[in-house]
Amino acid sequence: MKNRYSTRFFLKQAFQSFWRNGVMSFASVAVLMSCLVVLGAFALLVANINENLGNIAKLNVIMVYCEYDADEEQVKEIEKEINKLPNVANCEHITKEESLEVMKEQSGGEYYDDITAEKNPFCDSFEVTYEDPDETKVNNLEKDLYNITGVRKLNSAFQVAKSVDGFKSGIMLVFSWFLVMLFIVSIFVIINTIKLSVYARRHEITVMRYVGATNTFITMPFLCEGVIIGVIASLFAFGIEFFLYNYIGSNALGDVEFIYIISTGKVVLPMAIGFVCVGIFTGIIGSVMSLRKYLKS
Repeated sequence: MKNRYSTRFFLKQAFQSFWRNGVMSFASVAVLMSCLVVLGAFALLVANINENLGNIAKLNVIMVYCEYDADEEQVKEIEKEINKLPNVANCEHITKEESLEVMKEQSGGEYYDDITAEKNPFCDSFEVTYEDPDETKVNNLEKDLYNITGVRKLNSAFQVAKSVDGFKSGIMLVFSWFLVMLFIVSIFVIINTIKLSVYARRHEITVMRYVGATNTFITMPFLCEGVIIGVIASLFAFGIEFFLYNYIGSNALGDVEFIYIISTGKVVLPMAIGFVCVGIFTGIIGSVMSLRKYLKS
């Protein structure tokens, strides 16, 4: 019997069963599709939160402010001293004139239009980017910068970055836990849904057992049917998720500049593969667990 029936035969039986049990098949596809959409939305939410918190945590910058009366030669000397220090990846000089222009742009010229170059309240500064975020090395770098002659004060984002990094770990732990729980709930919902389909055909399975059909012969059409349900549900779920993600990214959050949305191109392939794999997996597991009762000797 094994040599007589091919994969094509089992697929044909599965498709016939899928159409014959239209209501139950539709219910299985609808439930699995809904679970996949929710699961996918949650996974994308976690990924985007992780990306945004990761960007905030990359505040490896120390602002160094010179004395107000520092002349051009002193500023150049400060820049040389900064570049000599260890753990300095980059040092960008920001002139007092540039600082004034930035403030004028940010305020729309309302408060700084009347300020001339002679009355400029800003000082020359340096944006120092460090290489190693190790706390000891950053603290040593801050001390070395502060000891440079002509440096008035420092502004470091290290403690903010450290706090954000700790917050990120906590957030990811909580969201990952909810993601796992949602995945488990989705599997059990699909198992119970397919069980209804198998229960509706319990007499057919019993008859096949009586006429001597093997477990493989009985199981394979159901497994194929589970795969068909999983693939169809995953394709529909992918289409819905793709549309919603595009809409939210381009319209709902398009004008929110401080929120970074991972581009669709980066998530489309992992999302498609994930949906298909989860759909097929839950379809097979649901079929196998639903058939166990009817395959006992």
